[in-house]
Amino acid sequence: MSATATHKVRRTVRYATLDEFKQDLEGLIEGGYETVGDWTLAQICDHLGSTFHGSIDGVPFKAPWFARTFIAPFLKNSVLIKPMKPGIQLGKEAQKYLPKPDVTLEAALEKVRSGLSRLEHEVPVADHPFFGKMASEEWMQLHLRHCELHMSFVLPKE
Repeated sequence: MSATATHKVRRTVRYATLDEFKQDLEGLIEGGYETVGDWTLAQICDHLGSTFHGSIDGVPFKAPWFARTFIAPFLKNSVLIKPMKPGIQLGKEAQKYLPKPDVTLEAALEKVRSGLSRLEHEVPVADHPFFGKMASEEWMQLHLRHCELHMSFVLPKE
């Protein structure tokens, strides 16, 4: 477990497959959980579901050209391999796609499950808003690191 800037305890999570993420999520729902970050589990699932769908359908925003051209190429491999750090500030356009505080767990679970189902049958080919063109395996690695980050804030009930 590790501590965030606000000294709340998070768990260490590492997924090799999206099925491992799904099993972890379903186990937490079944066994009980608490969240230690600013988002509810519903918000986390809604956000992850949006990214799953966005990797297939695309998203209507891009990072500034300077960041895409001069910063993204140097960060890409690290982001795909190493754990993501919390607290990333998204640009104004991207913030419109963050989950609403009143999203229900039922709706969010439907979104994340449908996104997982699509990724089992469809290839993520959309451009990433920061990294641009990505191979499907790069998309999968990015999804895994992103899931690890957000699920680290969800703790099993003891």
